[in-house]
Amino acid sequence: MMKEMLEIKNLTTGYKTKHGNVAVSKGISAVLRADELTCVLGPNGAGKSTLLRTLCAFQPALSGEVMLMGRNVNSYTKEELSKLISVVLTDNSSVKSMSAWDVVSMGRSPYTGFWGRLSAADQQIVSESFRLVGIEWLQERSMQTLSDGECQKVMIAKALAQQTPVIILDEPTAFLDYPSKIQMMLLLQKLAKTLHKTIFLSTHDLEHALQIADQLWLLDKEHGLATGSPEQLSHDGSVETYFNRPGLHFDRENYIFRIDKAFEASATDQ
Repeated sequence: MMKEMLEIKNLTTGYKTKHGNVAVSKGISAVLRADELTCVLGPNGAGKSTLLRTLCAFQPALSGEVMLMGRNVNSYTKEELSKLISVVLTDNSSVKSMSAWDVVSMGRSPYTGFWGRLSAADQQIVSESFRLVGIEWLQERSMQTLSDGECQKVMIAKALAQQTPVIILDEPTAFLDYPSKIQMMLLLQKLAKTLHKTIFLSTHDLEHALQIADQLWLLDKEHGLATGSPEQLSHDGSVETYFNRPGLHFDRENYIFRIDKAFEASATDQ
């Protein structure tokens, strides 16, 4: 059985304001395991980003628990968490003036101490991180000269250099073209399997997640959270419950949405 790395128990996420708590997702429970790529999907405003920030301990839960390797995530120090969870965000503007090598080297900061000097062993880990992502030739390039896909791969290499068992990514395929989206998802699945990582990401690319992810979390305000394999959630009707809209039909066997031409024609006539 795959090792449970992160578990949420009756979790309510949201914000504390001077007027009281504002809940975004209520009473949700689920598990993330090693060796698996898990994707959370849902419409805008469903609470995906809030959930990710709560799992990373960037913001507190309103109630419930986030358990990381058997301990409440709030019981860890920031230094301890930096060796357990690495985070890849979509906005890379803060590192645009840096070289790819320097960015990936930042992944060693939890281990290099105050001065941040890389030992020979640290440099080897950085080099290996480039190799694992398949971007060795980008090491000396400036980040501002890279494509969106190349930038994302550099940030994933940085997460690998951090050597954490859990990697959390916020919409890593958001600005990529179609082939690059597929390549990115396949890369993350490969890293989860070969390096025994727990990889969790938010995405709007439902059909890609259905074909590539090991597990899915479906989230919206009306239905809460549903979890399971793509096969399970496709065949039990969960995908349709969360994502069907007028004019769309979900093909359970092929894991794709088809456009209802009859609906399209009638809408055009109106």
